[in-house]
Amino acid sequence: MIDANLNARMKKWRQALHRIPEFGFETFDTADFVVKKLKDFGITDINTKIGVTGVVATIKCGESNKAIALRADMDALMIQEQNNLSYKSSRPGLMHACGHDGHTSTLLGAAEVLKKRGGFNGIVHLIFQPAEEWGKGAQAMLGDNLLKRFPFEEIWGFHNMPGLAAGYFETRPGPIMSAEDNFEIILKGVGGHSSRPQHGSETLVPACSLVSELQTIVSRKINPNDTAVISITELISDGTRNALPGKSIISGDVRTFKEDVSKKIQYEMEKIANAIAKAHNLKIKFKYSNEFIPLINDLKLSEKSLEIASVVFGQNKTIKAKEPMTGSEDFARFLKYVPGSYAFIGNGFESAPLHNPNYDYNDDILKVGAEYLVAVVRERLSF
Repeated sequence: MIDANLNARMKKWRQALHRIPEFGFETFDTADFVVKKLKDFGITDINTKIGVTGVVATIKCGESNKAIALRADMDALMIQEQNNLSYKSSRPGLMHACGHDGHTSTLLGAAEVLKKRGGFNGIVHLIFQPAEEWGKGAQAMLGDNLLKRFPFEEIWGFHNMPGLAAGYFETRPGPIMSAEDNFEIILKGVGGHSSRPQHGSETLVPACSLVSELQTIVSRKINPNDTAVISITELISDGTRNALPGKSIISGDVRTFKEDVSKKIQYEMEKIANAIAKAHNLKIKFKYSNEFIPLINDLKLSEKSLEIASVVFGQNKTIKAKEPMTGSEDFARFLKYVPGSYAFIGNGFESAPLHNPNYDYNDDILKVGAEYLVAVVRERLSF
């Protein structure tokens, strides 16, 4: 399905995109690259600036009006690349540390096959999305009337996964990725000389107490049958070696699979933070936001995904995951409105982790990824 010539070109595309990483909605060059390739394939129904810099291309084959969508993310991360690659990032402080360069190239490869060889009966919308890492891109495209302008009955997506054998496929029906909530707690008091703590209301010791107390929420306030993770990722103060801080900031994130668990954690966090602030005569500002919602795969489509994958990848390389993972993905926003399935393709055991400065997409999985997407279209839009 993906011949040697196309496979070689997909690798060149991926490496070209790796050189020009762009963050958030600033995927201008990436979108231009995508549009140029789509036009090279003979695709003419191309819409740009959907959700700021998103691209939607449409291919029709046969007589049916049934429509499905394939989605790939395009954005990179604010990470300084440490790889010494011939195609390493040319933009300081930015790199494709999550493989979206590979996802985009995979969808482009599938697009060429679907346009030039067809083999399906219906309409397929190719969605190239910005700002996934920020958790804003899918919603921005939906806010630009994606579903009204390009209606589809189901949507399919995937992500590469380090630690899963290269070329293996994994998904599960139902919950597969968690929600992500972000929080920031600002403690304000009166700093002063480190030799006279009694004359102020410093914030660092209370902040340290708060960090410890927040960890009791999951173990003591949440049902053990519910998955929840609270991670404090930053503690910043304005103190110095001999000056007690008058301001400390605690921030981090929360991962859950249920809305009521998220709300319970938010309530308990604010209650504990206010109690510690009161005990130490501090003022407090509490911020809590719901950035990503849980990604819940459609039951029937995920079973169908496993069936398709068993043919493309091989039965011995197709895995039905037993448990969801606590990473997050804004593909979940699409699933609020249409059924769909999201899956993982192994990037290999030797791959650096996602969001790591030494990460790189495994070019050897581009071929099987594109073949999977083509197979999805031909199965779901069969004659």
